[in-house]
Formats: sequence, C-alpha cells, structure tokens
Amino acid sequence: MAILALEFSSVRRSVALADAAGAVLAEAVEESTGRGTSAFGLIEQALSVAQLTREAVAVVAVGLGPGSYTGIRAAIAVAQGWQLARETRLWGITSMQSLAAQAQLAQVFGRVNLVVDAQRDEFYLGEWDIAVNSRRELAPLRIVPAAELLTRQAAGEICVGPEMKHRLFPTAATVANLAAGCQEWVPGDQLEPVYLRATTFVKAAVGRREF
Repeated sequence: MAILALEFSSVRRSVALADAAGAVLAEAVEESTGRGTSAFGLIEQALSVAQLTREAVAVVAVGLGPGSYTGIRAAIAVAQGWQLARETRLWGITSMQSLAAQAQLAQVFGRVNLVVDAQRDEFYLGEWDIAVNSRRELAPLRIVPAAELLTRQAAGEICVGPEMKHRLFPTAATVANLAAGCQEWVPGDQLEPVYLRATTFVKAAVGRREF
C-alpha cells in the first residue's frame, strides 16, 4: 500500500509518497508564485522517483489548510477524482496539525503559536503545547488581527509558520507520515477546506451590449 499526500496550502506546495508505515519514499516540491499548481506534474515526479504506478496508491491524504484557498481546493479536487477513479481511501489533516508535528521534529517545545497568513491584515492562530512525546491543542483555531500577533511576539511568545521569522511550512511528507496511523477514512464529498470565514459569491452583472 502506498500513501499519496498533497499539501498545497502555502506557497511551498508539495506531493509525497510513503509506504504503509509512513516512511517517505519520494517528495516533489514547488514554490508557487501564483494561483496555479502543477499538481499532476508533481505527482508524476514523485511517482517516478519512488518507482511506483498510480495503481499502487491506496490512500490519498490531503492538507486542508488553513492557507491558500485555491491551492487547498485544487488538492481536494485531485483527491476526490482519485477516489472516484480508483476507490482509494481519503483522509484530511489541518495545516496546524502538520505544523505542530514539524515543530516537534524541529524541537520547538513549550507553548507554541502556529501562525498562517489569512490575508486582510489578519492571521490564523493555533495555540499548541508541544513536548518531546506529545502535541496538544490548547485553544480552538481562530483568526486574529496582525496587531495581536505583534503583541505576542513582543512578549517573547514562540511563533512559527510560513510567514514567521521561525519559518515552517506544512509539508506533504508530514501529511503522509501522519496518515499512516489513520483508521478513519472519509468520502470525498466530506473533504472541506479549513477557512473560518463565511464564503460568499457575488454574481457578476451582465455586461451591456449595443447592437
């Protein structure tokens, strides 16, 4: 059984393949400068390095954010399509869970603020207690103004994330490793981005045409 992991929530987008125990066999990474993601190019690159075919993938694990809404939706769409075509099992993980695991590997211990840019001069903030053998969420994920984050940094609190001085990115390799211990799979239509804001759509006005 191979695990295919997709993590497109930040500008550092990645795909990883791992074995059933979570050991990473291959990882492909790109720095995104826009909204587009060469998802299938990254997947084919990882498959080639791992010397696996698409048929070997039994689980697709997806990073659900928060982060780039467009990138996350692209990863979810790939996972949903994969399940429809090959009946693979699906699993989703938040960026904060991934960042917490990576902070633990980087030996960032204690009360840690996990931070992701939410645009509009705001940030997603997750507060975790991270120790050598444990990771525990201390407060529900929320959106805070940039001013609150600056206050926390000035007070000497530990802040890590893609935009922080202590830079950590959610990675597909971490997603794949964590997916190895999963026993609860979800149908594709239940994979949803972590967004926290109400999603609104405005229908464009019909342009006036003259004949």
